[in-house]
Amino acid sequence: MKETFQTVLGLVFDSEGGYVDDPADPGGATHFGITLTTLSRVRGRVATKAELTALQQDEAAAIYRQKYWDTIRADDLPAGIDYAVFDAAVHSGPRQATLWLQAALKVKADGVIGPETLAAGAAADAACVIQACCDARLAMLRGLSTFNRFGRGWESRIERVRRDALGLTRKAAPSLLLQPQKGPSVDQTQSLLQSRTVWSNLIGFGALILSLTGHGAGLDTGQLTDSIMQVVTAGSFIASTVFRILSTKKVAL
Repeated sequence: MKETFQTVLGLVFDSEGGYVDDPADPGGATHFGITLTTLSRVRGRVATKAELTALQQDEAAAIYRQKYWDTIRADDLPAGIDYAVFDAAVHSGPRQATLWLQAALKVKADGVIGPETLAAGAAADAACVIQACCDARLAMLRGLSTFNRFGRGWESRIERVRRDALGLTRKAAPSLLLQPQKGPSVDQTQSLLQSRTVWSNLIGFGALILSLTGHGAGLDTGQLTDSIMQVVTAGSFIASTVFRILSTKKVAL
């Protein structure tokens, strides 16, 4: 189970509020966004307004999980898209929310999320899908006769959903920051410094320069190389030991 449900459930509760019974709302009374019709369907009988008023948040959460989140298969949708479709499902019904998603994905619009829709969702640019779903949702709501009464609140809600859904997308995406170029590893550096060939070449070159200037006569480059190699080997051993201790401490922290 994705953790997204618990995260976005609080956002839905914030948008829906507590018990509301506005005569101008054709959906009728709601509590935590749950309508009397939905509560009646869940309980298998006609529920009363008193029962709706007494509805507890944990039961409302279970209803949202079963009747909305699971219906739109949000656990199988990419982060961000799941929230955008879920909130639309709560507000306008799972079928309508699915139709908006399928239109954004340019797949067969049948109102049911199946393998084709899920595959298209996984391959799509999540940010573009979220924008398209929110735009389509807002366009439909603006055509309703009740928009003058509730439109400002609907617009604010959809913009919050758009913002938070895009935030979930960015949080889930891998970092796009450029990684700093890595230099040679300790082992590679150690190997380089311990290379007899490298040091022999360097010392030989130095001896050549000294001989040309009259200061390198009788210089035993082989012996000098051996001496320097002993010093380098000892220094390399000490450096690698120190780096190992420091890296171990960093991991432990």
